[in-house]
Amino acid sequence: MSTHGEKFNPKLGKKAQSDPNQSRFVYKDDDDIDKAFNWKQFGRLFSYMRPYAKQMLPLILIMTVLGTVTKLAVPYLTGVVAIDGAIKGGDQKLLYIVTAAVLGLYLVQWVANVFRIRYTNIIGQRVIYDIRSSLFKHIQKLSFNFFDKRPAGSVLVRVTNDVNSLQDLFTNGAVNAMIDCVQLAGIMVILLLINWKLGLAVMITVPIMFFISTKLRQKIRMAWQDVRLKNSRINSHLNEAIQGIRVTQAYTQEKENMKFFNGMNADSRKSWNRASTMNQAFGPMIEITGGFGSMILFWYGTYLIQQGEVTVGLLVTFANYVGNFWDPINRLGQMYNQLLVAMASSERIFEFLDEEPSIDDKPGAKPLPKIRGDVNLEKVVFEYEPGRQALKGIDIEAKAGQSIALVGHTGSGKSTIINLLSRFYDVSEGSVKLDGNDVRDVKLESLRAQIGIVLQDTFIFSGTIRENIRFGRLDATDAEIEEVTRAVKAHDFIMALPGGYDTEVEERGSALSMGQRQLLSFARALLADPRILILDEATASIDTETELRIQEALKVLLEGRTSFIVAHRLSTIRHADKIIVLDHGEIKEQGTHAELIKHGGIYNGLVEAQFRFL
Repeated sequence: MSTHGEKFNPKLGKKAQSDPNQSRFVYKDDDDIDKAFNWKQFGRLFSYMRPYAKQMLPLILIMTVLGTVTKLAVPYLTGVVAIDGAIKGGDQKLLYIVTAAVLGLYLVQWVANVFRIRYTNIIGQRVIYDIRSSLFKHIQKLSFNFFDKRPAGSVLVRVTNDVNSLQDLFTNGAVNAMIDCVQLAGIMVILLLINWKLGLAVMITVPIMFFISTKLRQKIRMAWQDVRLKNSRINSHLNEAIQGIRVTQAYTQEKENMKFFNGMNADSRKSWNRASTMNQAFGPMIEITGGFGSMILFWYGTYLIQQGEVTVGLLVTFANYVGNFWDPINRLGQMYNQLLVAMASSERIFEFLDEEPSIDDKPGAKPLPKIRGDVNLEKVVFEYEPGRQALKGIDIEAKAGQSIALVGHTGSGKSTIINLLSRFYDVSEGSVKLDGNDVRDVKLESLRAQIGIVLQDTFIFSGTIRENIRFGRLDATDAEIEEVTRAVKAHDFIMALPGGYDTEVEERGSALSMGQRQLLSFARALLADPRILILDEATASIDTETELRIQEALKVLLEGRTSFIVAHRLSTIRHADKIIVLDHGEIKEQGTHAELIKHGGIYNGLVEAQFRFL
């Protein structure tokens, strides 16, 4: 075990100091966050609203203008018309008319706001739906090397937290900002038209407000980006901790794990408090500046009244407009902070959306026709990282219907060959061909549709057993599902479950045994009826009795299919047409079981070693 204060970092291959304020590992997506505000990205973010602009935007604009105009009309009616006209002139009838007009304007404003909020929420939710869908769709296209570099929690936070943080911006923030801008412009025009001297005096404070927002916005933006970063690291650690809970409990490392999590949690809290403090400081500064503007208004307004240039009603009108003037500026400041939070999240979302899959259809790629199953690996060299060859000049020929077994120590290159066959990675040199077609020249979907894979760590989705098997071919009938389960000897244990084929299995199939999950994965692969079947340690987690049933079923099911079998349990590959022995990315031996035993080389040594421990 590692000493206290240190943790072994398997990605770095050395001990690293345990810092509770940092993630155990630093990932590529956790790079420097000090970036300038990207207006191009801002436009890209709002481009998601374009599909709905023609449908609802005109109505929203009408409601916005109607609500703003009615709001701007009220101070003039109450100050100039009511005070200077009706009250000063003693016109009771005019006062009643003004009162009724103001009430009517408030009613119109309320109706306009109700419709505006309703339709902006509809558009906002549709935009969030589109962003989340496009992000998930794109993530599914990304290649294995993308996920090799990132923990699942870091990916998860992009689709959930980062997208959710955009909701306020799209549902009300953008439209409210537009309303406030229109209202500010309207108030400024009205103030200057009523009395340009008093209007200019009041607006002296506007440059001060602009200076405050300019100085604060950089720090606020970076603070919220740091919050997103800390939350991403927490999600990454949570995913790792939950996946590895059995190991944690087995080694009684709960306290150490909790200590590490508390450090990250505390760091996230401090980061949030720092960003929130900056965010909350913006409003009071605007209010103080606004109060200074009000002092100017009443001081200079009183002077103008004494000079006979302004009436009392006009000053009241000015006071009402100025009160409505500072509120939009304050809201725009808060909106800008909201925008900074959204931009911090959008940077991370677009980083994923801009990630190009390293494995994709090349221009002019054609669908792979139905293949016989001939497989050729010609002088294949592969590197997971530059300068570190996992395969070194591999040549393999498999005729249609043959079974090829891959044997070797851990790290010898067995799974790498399997990954290249399915084109999860591309060869560094050489080629992989199916029926003479280079896998890089055909469409990925048509290639993988003809290859079935059963892994050692089989994945069972939440849902029914029937749904999990049908995942291999969505249009399969119930009769076809039962046929394949009978073939792999899974039907009996399925029928013994409380709900039979409709039994709900828990996440990752934890309610089933390892052997049962493996049988379901066999049924799923066989339902797809692939021309090439890959078994990657597929029987490693199955007991001997289940293995015997599997072997009996495979004799029939593999007939007519090309199969590649990766196995440490050498008893499962005795009848393979060809056994290939790999060592450090090179083929050392190949032949049938009998030929290799007779040869007395590496394979014979592996067989003898395995039987000694039985």
